[in-house]
Amino acid sequence: MQAGVRLLDSDDGRRFDFDPGSFCLELLLTGGPVQVHRTELLRGPGDIVEWVVQSRLARVAALDDVRVRPSELRELKDFRDVMWSVARGVARGDTVDREHLAHINDCASMDLNPELDPDTGARRWAAPITGDQILGAAARDAIELIGERASRVRECVADGCVLVFCDTSRPGNRRWCSMRRCGNRSKVKAYRNRQD
Repeated sequence: MQAGVRLLDSDDGRRFDFDPGSFCLELLLTGGPVQVHRTELLRGPGDIVEWVVQSRLARVAALDDVRVRPSELRELKDFRDVMWSVARGVARGDTVDREHLAHINDCASMDLNPELDPDTGARRWAAPITGDQILGAAARDAIELIGERASRVRECVADGCVLVFCDTSRPGNRRWCSMRRCGNRSKVKAYRNRQD
């Protein structure tokens, strides 16, 4: 599976691929303040390490040595909770809380440092990668998303679905989290309504 695309479980037990289209939105899949669709996946520092090596951040460069302290995990979860509010507000066209924007800006200060692997010449992140650096990468991604692609941030239009994504499709008309889940349900419902 492509880095950043996550395999999620629907309410009926079926699995579906979901591409949130952005690293900061991918972080929302790990839990959140309301826990409306997911249980908490980040229970300890090892959980964020496991999650990030499968993320779209790993698509950019190898993540060979990731070390996250418990305090950094708490900061990542706080950022994630703020991003839930911000992403939903942006998707709805609401004014985003200034304190939330300030929080995102504050988190963006830590930086991942790229380097070239001396053996292969491949790009990688200089090790060790810390939780603060992961937080900084997510915050910088959020700044780019909100500042340049806010019109592409969407909530799935299906009733009861809370997934938020960045529409990366060329025409910009993605409506559902996944065609295999909510898109299919919507089409089946429309078909049945036409048959009645």
